[in-house]
Amino acid sequence: MLLQVSHPESPHYGKHWTPAQIVDTFAPSRDTVNAVTDWLTDAGISRDRLRLSLNTGWIELNATVEEAEKLLNAEYHVYSHHETGEEQFGCESYSVPAHVQPHIDLIKPTVHFNHRPAPQLNRRSANLGKPSAIRGPKKSAEKVTITPSLANCDKMITLDCLRALYSIDYTPVAMNKNSFGIVEFTPQAFLEGDLDLFFRNFSPSLVGARPKTVLIDGAIVQTTDQSFDFNGESDLDLEYAMGLTNPQPITLLQTGDIVEGAGFDNWLDAVDESFCTFEGGDDPTQDGIYPDPLPGGFKGPESCGIIAPPNVVSISYGQDESTVTPAFANRQCQEYAKLGMMGVSVFYSSGDDGVAGGGGVCLNAQHQPVRRNGKVFNPDFPVTCPFVTAVGATQVNPGSTVNDPEGACEQVIFSGGGFSNIFPMPSYQADAVTQFLTLHPPPYTDGQFNNSGTVRAFPDISANGANYVIGIDGEFALVFGTSASSPVVASLITMVNDARIAAGKGPVGFINPAIYSTTFKDAFNDITSGSNQGCGTPGFTATTGWDPVTGVGTPNLTKLMPLFLALP
Repeated sequence: MLLQVSHPESPHYGKHWTPAQIVDTFAPSRDTVNAVTDWLTDAGISRDRLRLSLNTGWIELNATVEEAEKLLNAEYHVYSHHETGEEQFGCESYSVPAHVQPHIDLIKPTVHFNHRPAPQLNRRSANLGKPSAIRGPKKSAEKVTITPSLANCDKMITLDCLRALYSIDYTPVAMNKNSFGIVEFTPQAFLEGDLDLFFRNFSPSLVGARPKTVLIDGAIVQTTDQSFDFNGESDLDLEYAMGLTNPQPITLLQTGDIVEGAGFDNWLDAVDESFCTFEGGDDPTQDGIYPDPLPGGFKGPESCGIIAPPNVVSISYGQDESTVTPAFANRQCQEYAKLGMMGVSVFYSSGDDGVAGGGGVCLNAQHQPVRRNGKVFNPDFPVTCPFVTAVGATQVNPGSTVNDPEGACEQVIFSGGGFSNIFPMPSYQADAVTQFLTLHPPPYTDGQFNNSGTVRAFPDISANGANYVIGIDGEFALVFGTSASSPVVASLITMVNDARIAAGKGPVGFINPAIYSTTFKDAFNDITSGSNQGCGTPGFTATTGWDPVTGVGTPNLTKLMPLFLALP
């Protein structure tokens, strides 16, 4: 269904679905709802204790431990992580009667654990925005003296460097009908002075401009804590998204309160009311649960469907795929597919540690994260979901100019890329990935990565991720990361949407089927040098065609625009 509205050769291209159509299509049958309800009531649970979610996909029940153990033939415990001491409530296994099993996708809380050793996080792993040594862009210690010049783009990237690299010469004209969202997780927050410092030097007409802020689940744009760890991500995302798409207004989806924070499902709740209930996708081990039960937390209701999804959304955050169960990952991934069906383009940064996970963490033979001596590659999430666009990082090689081919990013960070351990390969990338594995087989065993040729590969596309000049905490700094690449690619697609809307057409929505197609091949700069080392290896190597370092390459807007404009 997603391919029908997003593949450039489909006669239904661009005929996106309404939210009501999505809910009606994916609602379970009445027989399924009745079967599960009857099972619960036959077990002695009164019907008035059951609550059916808005999209009828979940039944919520407040049960005692004794009731849950009897109902699920399970034994619940409080589990403690052996490295961090973090506690989590769950069971080792559970079961349901055979007659009801076909009607149930999953039950929570049960066997879903967050295995990532993360002593810098608070008790809930929901707090994606909490400062961390393994997340977010990386800052150079070099003192930055601004000498903006296209001749210096190998040393410092500015808006003009990006315009030259990706042939960007377009000014939006349909701003009132278009929309571009940037997701940030509290306590990450921009500083107004930083935006103006950057704009005074690189986009003077934007001085005083601010994003339209949508506060999700008690979020605040905090200014109490000011440092690169608290402001770097948000400043970076907004300075470049606003600068490249000026005068397009930017919507800031600030997510999570200051106490508990948020996970990826929280912003999805805010743009899709049908996804929004405690059991409608949210997981207390991964997401913020609201009203916040913690002292000082947001006591209001969770933010359900408070804003229509923007046409383009960029998220510069991620976690290791090994920290989520397949059931949880698929549940969230399906939501991205629904957004794509509604005409939304979702971009995620692919990670900054090459074939390793956050902070360089790799896996052991049992696919568990280990601090030392891990040999198995550790892909990211949600970028491995086949219904988002994964964005890797490139660089202007030292001594080169914007007129020379870029290479894979190997300064400070390494472009995240590889192969999923959860998701099957989508049809749109089958030819490209098969060609890579056939013509350029990586020198690693199936014990190091999933080389079956049947799984989702990433990234899909890339943009520069090295030496970005940003205004941060009152001064300039150089930063590195796919955190920069994602909003840049998202900015280009926002411009494509603007041109289509001005021509009386709709937004492009999910772009992956198009960018992998033969028709679009020449719209990308193929990256053929560099690698993404990690886990004690050189990682994968960028080469001709798609590769698991830089995807199909970097975009050329001048070539990309007419191809998308030619579509219905």
